Amino acid sequence: MFDRLQAVEDRYERLNELLSDPDIVSDSNKLREYSKEQSDIQEMVDVYREYKSVKEQLADTRELMEMEKNADMLDMMKEEFNDLNKQIPDLEDRLRILLIPKDPNDSKNVIMEVRGAAGGDEANIFAGDLFRMYTRYAETQGWKIDIMEATPNPAGGYKEVIFMINGQGAYSKFKYENGAHRVQRVPATESQGRIHTSTATVACLPEVHVEEVEIHEKDIRVDTFASSGAGGQSVNTTMSAVRMTHLPTGVVVSMQDERSQIKNREKAMKILVARVADKHRAEAQAEIDSTRKSAVGTGDRSERIRTYNYPQNRVTDHRIGLTIQKLDQIVEGKLDEIIDALILDEQATRLANLNENA
Repeated sequence: MFDRLQAVEDRYERLNELLSDPDIVSDSNKLREYSKEQSDIQEMVDVYREYKSVKEQLADTRELMEMEKNADMLDMMKEEFNDLNKQIPDLEDRLRILLIPKDPNDSKNVIMEVRGAAGGDEANIFAGDLFRMYTRYAETQGWKIDIMEATPNPAGGYKEVIFMINGQGAYSKFKYENGAHRVQRVPATESQGRIHTSTATVACLPEVHVEEVEIHEKDIRVDTFASSGAGGQSVNTTMSAVRMTHLPTGVVVSMQDERSQIKNREKAMKILVARVADKHRAEAQAEIDSTRKSAVGTGDRSERIRTYNYPQNRVTDHRIGLTIQKLDQIVEGKLDEIIDALILDEQATRLANLNENA
């Protein structure tokens, strides 16, 4: 482990040199690449240096203890030695976790797609509740929300809402929301007080830049049409709405949220690139539950990653068996307890796999 850590620290020092090189500074692509690489290993280097510092202090204190004759001074040194020694296991655990290979998409912005699934109007209302929950959580992190496309439901909520969350590490937190979410509650339209079960699906895609994916202009068909509102009525007489089709994969994106065709094209391209990249990942690594199709599922009531039970004020994440009696707080965007538990579970699993392969 320590050979790997030393190699990382050596690489960090080399990156410092590269980022001071005038040729690199003048090359925006290289500068961005090396800056990101350095940022990705910064915490590991900091903890490793702290670990080495504690080890050096332990060695120095031990050496002084062997020479010290004064009983009071020796007691003080032993206390200092014990305090330092207690730090070692925690630092080693942190280093083991930091050595776990990271998801390369973790630092990226995230594109989220929330849709009502099984349950009619109640499912769409629940989709709106999830959208509100995510935006509130994003706001507590200081992240910016950009609605890219929304289809409101006449009874409330959304049939579909697609939005981007811009912020360092946004994908690392929201990626755990991929899947079908189930709600159990009495709908506002229920006259007899019966509890209904409905679902909404959530897809989380890391933002992907065009240069990261091999997409050729000739492979994209762009159709323009007049945008329409609820019920199909025209809301814009100009051909501002855009439909993009990536011919090799069949991925289709429609965008009519903006009055400007140029802005609709920009938003549609962001979603198209992210979906195409996700499709390629799915084909290359089908066994990992990272694709929109496998992660989201059909939205059937029997498929769910999490259940929101309103009568019992309970949220249960079925993947890790976590139940929290704080639904009222969680729907207000206080997601840290759930997200932190999912991160710890993933780290434990990956650490176990790392030890098995060591």
